[in-house]
Amino acid sequence: MASQGPEMTSPVCLIENTASGLQMNQEALEILSRIEQPVVVVAIVGLYRTGKSYLMNKLAGQKSGFSLGSTIQSHTKGIWVWCVPHPVKADHTLVLLDTEGLGDVEKGDTKNDCWIFALAILLGSSFVYNSRGTIDNQGEHFLNTDGYVTELTDLIKVKSQADNEEEDDIHYVRFFPNFVWAVRDFTLELKIEGKDVTQDEYLENALSLRKGTGKKVSDYNLPRQCIRNFFPTRKCFVFVPPTAPEKMKNMEFLPETELCPTFVQATREFYHYVFQQSDVKKLKGGHKVTGRMLGSLATTYVETIRSGAVPCLENAVIAMAQIENESAAREGLTAYQEGMKQSLNFPETQEELSQKHAHWEKQALEIFMKRSFKDENHEHQNNLAVSIHHMFSKLTESNLTFFLRFYFLFFLSSLYFFPQLFHMPYDHINLDCPNEGEKERVALAEQQIKAEEERRLQIERLYQDEKQSHEENLRQLKLKMEEEMEKNRIEAEEALNSKLKEQEELLKRGFEQQSRMMQDEINDLKKDTTAGFLLCLCVHIKLTILGITAFFFYSMFKVSHI
Repeated sequence: MASQGPEMTSPVCLIENTASGLQMNQEALEILSRIEQPVVVVAIVGLYRTGKSYLMNKLAGQKSGFSLGSTIQSHTKGIWVWCVPHPVKADHTLVLLDTEGLGDVEKGDTKNDCWIFALAILLGSSFVYNSRGTIDNQGEHFLNTDGYVTELTDLIKVKSQADNEEEDDIHYVRFFPNFVWAVRDFTLELKIEGKDVTQDEYLENALSLRKGTGKKVSDYNLPRQCIRNFFPTRKCFVFVPPTAPEKMKNMEFLPETELCPTFVQATREFYHYVFQQSDVKKLKGGHKVTGRMLGSLATTYVETIRSGAVPCLENAVIAMAQIENESAAREGLTAYQEGMKQSLNFPETQEELSQKHAHWEKQALEIFMKRSFKDENHEHQNNLAVSIHHMFSKLTESNLTFFLRFYFLFFLSSLYFFPQLFHMPYDHINLDCPNEGEKERVALAEQQIKAEEERRLQIERLYQDEKQSHEENLRQLKLKMEEEMEKNRIEAEEALNSKLKEQEELLKRGFEQQSRMMQDEINDLKKDTTAGFLLCLCVHIKLTILGITAFFFYSMFKVSHI
C-alpha cells in the first residue's frame, strides 16, 4: 500500500501570504512529500467571512480545524492544507485547501487575491466557490466584469508557446477542475417564473446569457460566458441560514440538533457529493497526482508568480516529469540492484543468473513505468536499461570469475585428496613415483576446456538475455504509450462532450452566433481525437521498426561472437 504520510490532526499553512509576497511553508511540503497515494484536492474560495472554513471542517469530518472566526475580520491567511484519509476511495488521500477570504479591505494590496484564486484552480480537482445571498447578487464580485473569473486567461497559461497569444477556451476546459457553487444564507424559494427548479437549474439560469448588443449586455455576459467555457462540470448547493445570528459565533461548538435541519441536510448532500464525485487530481495528459507531486506543483507555481511570470500548466508538467522520471529510474535501478543482491548466491549457472536478471529487470521496468510520464524520446527508460545492462555485465563477469576460481580450487583439492582420479590406467602407474607434472597438465587442460565451454555458453546466454531484455523494454513501452494515449483520448472526449453540451444549450436559448463560434473549437477537439488515433498507429509502426532493427542487431551480435 502506498504511503499515506503522517496523520494530520489539524491543518497547516501551505502557501503564506506575506508582505514580501507568496511563499511556500516547508512544514506543509514535508507532510505532502510523504504522501505517495493519489490525492483528491478540494479547494474553496470566496469573499471573507462567508463560512468557507465550516464546510471544509465538515469535509475533514471535524467540527473544528480550519479557523472560523467570529468577527468581520478574515481569519485564514494564504492557503491552508489538511490531508485526511479519503472516506470513500480506498488508498486515496483527501487534500482540503482553504483560502483566505477575498476582498478583505485590511490587506490593502489585493493583487494576491487574484493569485490565490488562480492557485486554487491550478491545484484543485474540485473548485468550490462560496458566496452569500443569491448568485446574481449585484454585489457578488465573482460575476462582475472585473471579477476574478474574467482575468483567468491573464493569470493562467496552458501552453508555453502561447505567451504572446490569446489561448482558446478549449484549452482551459480540458484541465480545469469541477466547479461547485455553494450559496450560503439563501432565503428565497427555488422558483423561476413561478416554477420549481433544482439547485443546478438555478445555477444554470443565473449563468444564462442575455441577448442583445452594447456594453451593458456584454458586461453582463462576459463573466457568465467565462464560467460556462472554463469549467466542464458545474454543480450548485444552496444553504439556508444555519442558526440564529446571535449563535453564529459559537457555531463550531453547536450540536446538529441546534442547527436548522434544512441546513444540516444541505451540508450532508454537499459533502456526499464531494466525496463521490470529486476526481483524483490529474496533470495534463491524465497522469494522477500524489501528495509529493502536489507539493512540487505548488512550489513551481508560487516560484513562477514570485518571479513575475504567469503560471503555465505545460511548463509545470514538463518540470514535474523531469523530476518524477529521474526518481522513477533511480527507484527502478535500486529495486534491480537490491533484488539481485538478495537472490544471488555465487557461483550460479548462467541459466540461473539469467533467470534472476530477467525477473528483477521486469520488476524494475514496472516500477519505472508506474511512476514515469511524458518520458520524451524514452530518455529515462533508456538510461535505466543501460544502467541495468552495465550492472548485469559486471555481475556476469564476477560470477564467471568466481565460477572458474571455484572450479580451479575444486581441481586442486581433488588432486590432493583423490589423486587416483587423475592417474593413468592402473597398470601403467608407478605408485612409487607418481608423475605429478602430467597430472597438473591434464587438470589444467580440462580446466581450460571447461572455461572455454563456459565462455561459449555465457556468450550464447548473453545474446538471449539482450534479446529478451529488449523485448521486455518494448513490451512495457508499448503498454505505457497506449496507456498515455488512452488518457489523452479520454481527456479530449470529455472536453468535446462538454463543448457539445454547451453548444446545444446555446442553440436552445437562441444564441446561434455563439454556437457557430464554438463550432471551430469543437472541430479542433475532433481533430485532436483523430490525431490521437494516428499517433497510436505511428507508435505501433515505430515499435515494429524497433523490433525488426533489434532482431538484425542481435543476429549480427550472435554471429560475431560465435
